Amino acid sequence: MIGRLRGIVVHQAPPWVVLEVQGVGYELEVPLGTFARLPTDDVTICFLTHLVVREDAHLLYGFLDEDERQVFRQLLKISGVGPRLALAVLSGLSVSALGQAVERQEVDLLTRIPGIGKKTAQRLLLELKEKLIVPTLPDVPPSGGVALHVELAQALSGLGYHDREIQWALKQLPAEGLTLEQGIRQTLGWLARRES
Repeated sequence: MIGRLRGIVVHQAPPWVVLEVQGVGYELEVPLGTFARLPTDDVTICFLTHLVVREDAHLLYGFLDEDERQVFRQLLKISGVGPRLALAVLSGLSVSALGQAVERQEVDLLTRIPGIGKKTAQRLLLELKEKLIVPTLPDVPPSGGVALHVELAQALSGLGYHDREIQWALKQLPAEGLTLEQGIRQTLGWLARRES
């Protein structure tokens, strides 16, 4: 089991990053909100990891803090929830927001995440209610402008949305004052409502 990796992020293509560790590039799939917290220069960074072994692949999932990794692992214990869906949940909601949604049993909030219908949302909230312990995490400082739109477009494209949908969602955003994580949540919510 690979528990953590320390290295430099040499490539980003949401939801993937390539982390170079002593000359070896590890491909990690990470929650979309993680991209807002990555350093912009060549700084050594530590990812906590979760390895999923399948017949056809070994997949590494990366997290910047233990709370995120624990919630990911908790989600995997729920019947019918695989790594992709667990990562989608953490991409759509921060750990603290998920904790609040579980506490308040907010089905509508979870159904905004692509791939989660009403029945799945109800089951997730029910099964997480007694198991999930969530600390409050500090907010990521706001960013904005063209760079934010480019990062959002890359993230949404990585999730399978088409250019027309992405452009429509980006036009709905306020001009500034959003973090990448907030922008992702808002655009995913709008796109989910548009599709329904």
